[in-house]
Amino acid sequence: MKLTAFTDYSLRVLIYLATQPDRRATIAEIASSFGVSEHHLTKVVHFLGKQGWLANVRGKGGGLSLAKVPDAIDIGDVVRHTEAGTIVECFGEGGGECRIAGVCCLRGVLDEAVAAFHAVLHRYTLADLVRNREALSAVLFVDGAPARHHPARERK
Repeated sequence: MKLTAFTDYSLRVLIYLATQPDRRATIAEIASSFGVSEHHLTKVVHFLGKQGWLANVRGKGGGLSLAKVPDAIDIGDVVRHTEAGTIVECFGEGGGECRIAGVCCLRGVLDEAVAAFHAVLHRYTLADLVRNREALSAVLFVDGAPARHHPARERK
């Protein structure tokens, strides 16, 4: 199962903020740290705020922070809410264009697999993903400041 970029970015934003929960971050610094588009992160941050996982403070000293403690953010809930699509065409409304949709047994198997996937994710919270906070901070923050993404370094 492949998660969408939207889900990936949502999890990255939450991990970033949970790594140093006592400070606020900006979309620009998170985007720079991960080397992703600010435009895409803006959509992600808006969605995470609407779901009640992020707090956005405007003005001087503002920025993004977690709206809940990391222990209260269920990874299964995040993935379920950010993955809007269906795993295969026939799961969609009307069953799609598949000729065997009415007699196919694959749907039941895939339903079971997706349920198992979500069951595993529901066993974890954001706190579980940042138990290695020191190691994450060393990668995401240099001397307490946001690290800059350097794609040229990754190619070497």
